[in-house]
Amino acid sequence: MIRRNLEHPDVKATRYRAHGGGVAHMILDTRHLQTLMFLAHASVAPGKKLLGHMDPMEEIYMIQNGRGRMQVGDEICEVVAGDAIHIPIGIFHELANTGEEVLTLLVVAGLMPAR
Repeated sequence: MIRRNLEHPDVKATRYRAHGGGVAHMILDTRHLQTLMFLAHASVAPGKKLLGHMDPMEEIYMIQNGRGRMQVGDEICEVVAGDAIHIPIGIFHELANTGEEVLTLLVVAGLMPAR
């Protein structure tokens, strides 16, 4: 069993700036996982956003707290705590915090497909 939380020293050591507007930590990654690339926790301050980008792997964003505006491809919708958003491989996506509190989310990323 592997048990991690945001206070674990290995998790704290992975703190990084996520796509321009967020702060993220890798909770689990390929050192621990066999069929997923990573599980990360991210936070986005009010008025900030995870800048739009495309990734070479499939992702799921799971909103934990707060609210925001999510764009995946040409679709845009409001998101709130409890929402899970599927992001297909190579599709542009962006998440803006439209609320007055910190927006937090979990990010699950699949492995990059073999080429």
